[in-house]
Amino acid sequence: MTATAEGAAAPAENPIEAHVADLAAALHGPARAKSRMLAEFREGLIDAARDLSDASETGRAADVRAARQAVREFGAVAELAPDFQRELTVAQARFTARTVMLVAPLLLMCWYLLRWWPGAGGASAPGAARVLIAHLGGVAAVTALLAAAALVATGALARRLPMPRRLPLTVAWSGTAAAAALAVSGLTLVAASVLASNWPLCAAAGGVVLVFHAKIAGAARACRECARVWG
Repeated sequence: MTATAEGAAAPAENPIEAHVADLAAALHGPARAKSRMLAEFREGLIDAARDLSDASETGRAADVRAARQAVREFGAVAELAPDFQRELTVAQARFTARTVMLVAPLLLMCWYLLRWWPGAGGASAPGAARVLIAHLGGVAAVTALLAAAALVATGALARRLPMPRRLPLTVAWSGTAAAAALAVSGLTLVAASVLASNWPLCAAAGGVVLVFHAKIAGAARACRECARVWG
């Protein structure tokens, strides 16, 4: 076997790395939080294997035996994954909630632009567009309040009371509602900019809103997936 082949086979022969890889495959959540969690788990396994190693034995075989024992003592992936996934689900729910809280200011900005812009020839924005944005602003306000409540429930309050199991799914659907409101608002701004004398500003605002729609929609999808795996 060549040196390259031996190097490629090494991770598969390492019980610790194999266990970490299996756990990583079973988890879903924010990449940064997941990476940090797995790094701490790996370090714990390495420390345990070091403590379990027999000082009278040396070599690769002794290290592998100690690593396997450490893996057995830490538990199987099926036993560990639920607790790890809960932490990742909470992290994703909090990220989604923080993102959703950006919605209300954006939709208020949309309403302001449609309410006060001077249209072509001094005409105001279409009444239907103003009413639509006003209703979407109400949706944004409700979802922002739900997001704020979720941040409280998964933050300081979680130290005193158990977190409702369906809260992450509620946050996810709130994010979906906010994303839909942003999508409609962005398209309304872009379409209505045709009638506006300051159309570059309205079109740019519509583009920014659509970018935030994509960000919130992605966070909501990830939150639903975390809630599905955890539930």
